[in-house]
Amino acid sequence: MARRAPIDPRLWRYARSARPYLVLTVVFSALTTVAVVVTAVALARVLAGVITEPAARGFGAWTPELLALVAALTGRAVIAWWQSRLAHRAGASVVAELERAVLAAGAALPPRELERRRTELAVVVGTGLGGLRGYLTGYLPALLLAVFVPPIVLAVIALHDPVSGGIVLVTLPLIPIFMVLIGLLTQGRAAATLAATTRLSDQVLDLFAGMPTLRALGREGGDRSMAGVVAELGESLRVRTMRTLRIAFLSSAVLELLATLSVALVAVSIGLRLVFGEMGLYAGLVALILAPEVYLPLRTVGERFHAAQDGMAAADRAFAVLGPEPGGSGGAAGSRTAAAATVRRAERPAAPALIELERLSVDGRSGAAPFALSAVLRPGAVTVLTGPNGCGKSTALQVILGLAAPGSGRVTVDGTDVTALDPEQWWARLAWLPQRPVLVPGTLRENVELLGAHPVDLDAACAATGFDQVLAELPNGWDTVVGVGGAGLSLGQRQRLALTRVLCADRPVLLLDEPTAHLDAASEAAVLAAIRERAVAGATVVVVGHRESVLAAGDTVVEVSARVAEVAP
Repeated sequence: MARRAPIDPRLWRYARSARPYLVLTVVFSALTTVAVVVTAVALARVLAGVITEPAARGFGAWTPELLALVAALTGRAVIAWWQSRLAHRAGASVVAELERAVLAAGAALPPRELERRRTELAVVVGTGLGGLRGYLTGYLPALLLAVFVPPIVLAVIALHDPVSGGIVLVTLPLIPIFMVLIGLLTQGRAAATLAATTRLSDQVLDLFAGMPTLRALGREGGDRSMAGVVAELGESLRVRTMRTLRIAFLSSAVLELLATLSVALVAVSIGLRLVFGEMGLYAGLVALILAPEVYLPLRTVGERFHAAQDGMAAADRAFAVLGPEPGGSGGAAGSRTAAAATVRRAERPAAPALIELERLSVDGRSGAAPFALSAVLRPGAVTVLTGPNGCGKSTALQVILGLAAPGSGRVTVDGTDVTALDPEQWWARLAWLPQRPVLVPGTLRENVELLGAHPVDLDAACAATGFDQVLAELPNGWDTVVGVGGAGLSLGQRQRLALTRVLCADRPVLLLDEPTAHLDAASEAAVLAAIRERAVAGATVVVVGHRESVLAAGDTVVEVSARVAEVAP
């Protein structure tokens, strides 16, 4: 596992709002160091003077030192309050900025990659990045104080009492050494906890997704009921988390013990020399007051190190999605965006497209699907892609959309490779109906108008898909509000709504993945007639289908096949 730098440069590259906070933290650390030294020197002068010369000078003679002491203490308190205030603001801003960047990069991932990493993204964005607040508000200020305070305070101690300075110089490295040892012991614990949380989320989601099937088979109860499985998963996560906390508490106790023993050595040395008259009270007080301040920043770094690890582990996952450069240009989605940026063509949004598939193959888990697919998808015609389940028909549509990269071969649009097209301009010409249509929270009318539907076409499209019957049953009609994913509508109603949206969209290229899968024979015939009308009007129509009626409606039928990889014995 690669060792992480104390201040990850990727964080400052992606989270620009954190840069001013970093500069201010350096300034605050320097001011805090000055306040620590002034406090110790002023307090030592007052105490030493009052104890050794109680009658020689009146209490008013210590006014300058007392004013300096009050100013230093007040300044230190104000700096701590102001830094904490700015830290919480910067933490919230950085987390929000990274969450937006990860969501944008995740949305740009190819569908297969997005499906594989959906739970990881949900955990990182949902709760994981929140741990960065502890990094910014606690660990980072302590780390900068550990850089500024110990060397300066040690120099002040050595100037006043070289013996105490020597003791501190010898014992101070013990704390970083033990911090390194503890870090090696706990290396990877935060990442392992995050991975366990991700696995738990995956397993719980799989359980809930399979609940209808289990109920249908009467297997939801028994010795390993779903409640029992979820309880076991939660218990395993609790045990792992408690182990991490135990190590954090033990490491804090070790660092505290080292610092206490080191300060005790300094105090014993000063006490003995004061008893035998080998040093002045002022020098001894300065060394004694400053000794704990030397160890405090290092102890604080060790204590807050574990709290910051969860956030940084989540940040590592986030950076893996974003890629090496801002905007994810090095990630899974970034390479596609960079390739698209090389060619900017001014296609007319209303123009149909001649799409050619030249020996297209896409690598999958068990082979290539599709394999060596060649076809010409012409404007003014309905092209049907057919073949057995898993042969890559939907994947071929994703390659045409630019959402999946071909393993070999290529897809061209009017002679230009689809990877060289500007995605925004290309998608502006497309209307895509996936097997699981996307519906956004809002009214039915807002969902239909996402692709630029025209009211003049709406009634005809509703009649073709049968969605007019759905509207007749809804009291609010087009103003009916649906939730996330179309909550409030049945699966068939969602499919009809999405199909209506595609048919009345002002797009010259239609990609339809099994558009009639949830329709009866009459509705299917009406939908196929509407699809043919769009093709006759000049649109490029590509349909994925199995039914004989769908195949009969196509002008061209293309057989899609896959090649299964041979498994070594």
